[in-house]
Amino acid sequence: MQRTKGIKRAQFLAGMASAGLAAAVLPSGRAHAAQEGPGRIRAVRGGPSRTRAARGGLRRHGVVYTVGEGETPGTAFSASRMRKDIRAIRDELCADTVDVTGDGVERLTATAAEAAEQGLRIWLQPTLGDAPERDILEHLAETGRFAERLRRHGAAVDLSVGCEFWLYVPGIIPGDTVLERIRNLLDGTVDPIAMQRRLDRFTAKAAAVGRSVFHGPLSYAAAQDDEVDWRLFDIVGIDYYSYFPHQADYTRELSRHLRWGKPLAITEFGTCAYVGAPKTAGMGWDIVDQDKNPPEIKGHPVRSERTQATYLTHLLDVFSSMNLYAAMAFEFVTPDAPHRPDDPRHDLDLASYAITRTVKDRPDDPASGWHWEPKEAFHALAHRYRCARTGRGHAH
Repeated sequence: MQRTKGIKRAQFLAGMASAGLAAAVLPSGRAHAAQEGPGRIRAVRGGPSRTRAARGGLRRHGVVYTVGEGETPGTAFSASRMRKDIRAIRDELCADTVDVTGDGVERLTATAAEAAEQGLRIWLQPTLGDAPERDILEHLAETGRFAERLRRHGAAVDLSVGCEFWLYVPGIIPGDTVLERIRNLLDGTVDPIAMQRRLDRFTAKAAAVGRSVFHGPLSYAAAQDDEVDWRLFDIVGIDYYSYFPHQADYTRELSRHLRWGKPLAITEFGTCAYVGAPKTAGMGWDIVDQDKNPPEIKGHPVRSERTQATYLTHLLDVFSSMNLYAAMAFEFVTPDAPHRPDDPRHDLDLASYAITRTVKDRPDDPASGWHWEPKEAFHALAHRYRCARTGRGHAH
């Protein structure tokens, strides 16, 4: 597979902010080898209790775990750190599912293999962006072959063929990079009918590649307003960032995705930890001035981890009431958005959707070591996930 360099997270956020478009954050990078490869497929442990699924409600409770290259030496992918994180997802967060996403076949497969060994259900989603179609499809095929090997060895695996292709795949919208495609959207030079036709064509190609290498449940992560031919897939997948004052409004909006008669998975949901973030409907990250060096927080947002936790648990209530297939909170950790409690102007964690805060040993050193600490959202999800695992329900 040809190695290609993706855009930096900061560049992506800056471009999306200028376009005023809500989309999932893709920490992209060079698809190089992980520090440690997946090695052999080991024996798969038994997964968490299925009691809750048998009784109705949300069947799978998960979190997104991104395996991108990292923007600095200090935040580069680490296999040893990944293994600790996967165990924390199982034992501390009490999730039964992990959405392994990002680029780099070695990183993706090493992480999926670890999740399988730990008895977690795997939602495996390769998201190579800003690369030729053939490279994106080959990246998908390599990842899908490994997913099939895991499945045949007893792991519980769903394969997603990608995420929001209209934004990340060159040729659907004119432009060789995400930023160029955004500029073309802003200039009004995109023919929406032609764009949809090209999107449908590539989505069908990706589905065919996925089917050719993987024989378990197949899906795709679409933006919530995308038009997708879900007949191509077994599971409808939606990145969901709406905000409504009443639960019935969420139910009404999501219900349209059930018309296909297929399981519905929420492939991303979340918000940032400051007052008012949920009302931005997916644009919570747009409080960073990327033109500054280093980037600065704009305005004076008021940090509130309770706001993030409340939104996440409220949406879990919605998903559970609708008996959805799965929901994956976005996301477990964002290493490139460190928390600076003593420096609010540079507290990039405010613009992070992570349920943990990244704390660097030396805040101004790009090569600094770091660790994560749980936010209120982490504890709130852990309580819900633990209750779902044991079938006890939860206290409101």
